Amino acid sequence: MSPQPPGPELADAWTERFGDEVTTEETFGGLAVGVSPELWLDALTFARDDLSCGFFDWLTGVDELEDGFAVVVHVYSLERRHHLLIRTRVTKRAPVLATATGVYRGAGWHERETAEMFGILFEGHPNLVPLLLPDGFEGHPLRKDFVLAARVAKPWPGAKEPGESGHGAPSRRRVRPPGVPEGWGPNA
Repeated sequence: MSPQPPGPELADAWTERFGDEVTTEETFGGLAVGVSPELWLDALTFARDDLSCGFFDWLTGVDELEDGFAVVVHVYSLERRHHLLIRTRVTKRAPVLATATGVYRGAGWHERETAEMFGILFEGHPNLVPLLLPDGFEGHPLRKDFVLAARVAKPWPGAKEPGESGHGAPSRRRVRPPGVPEGWGPNA
């Protein structure tokens, strides 16, 4: 049996509880709800307690460049068979959000990964230590402004343009890989 579409009653429940402070949008397979960072914990608690979304699926970040970072949570109701995507946005200069671990214990690992990869601080997290990257690693690799050094240190595999392989045809203008600033790397 496949999940039921969210229906207007789910969006109405959010509007009734939070009024104009939230946005709702039907998406494929669920309802997307946008909240301010101040309402983050209230929204997660409402989803768990009032909308029966007791199953925490995952949490991650999205680098939206000048708009800051979106933090997105997916939760599911096993009883009512609906899926919710709850999202908020924090600024790049102060990427701080309250931890969701008090509402969903399973959020701990996801917040550690998101903090490490995006540099978002989850205030109140019980153990916000690095999870995936080696000791001493500097930077946050999933930020769009992170320089991918491997693309500069060795040539990109496979010839994409005529002449890139070094055999035959004249070379076109060389294109730097995405994320690599001008004058950076071993040939600078």
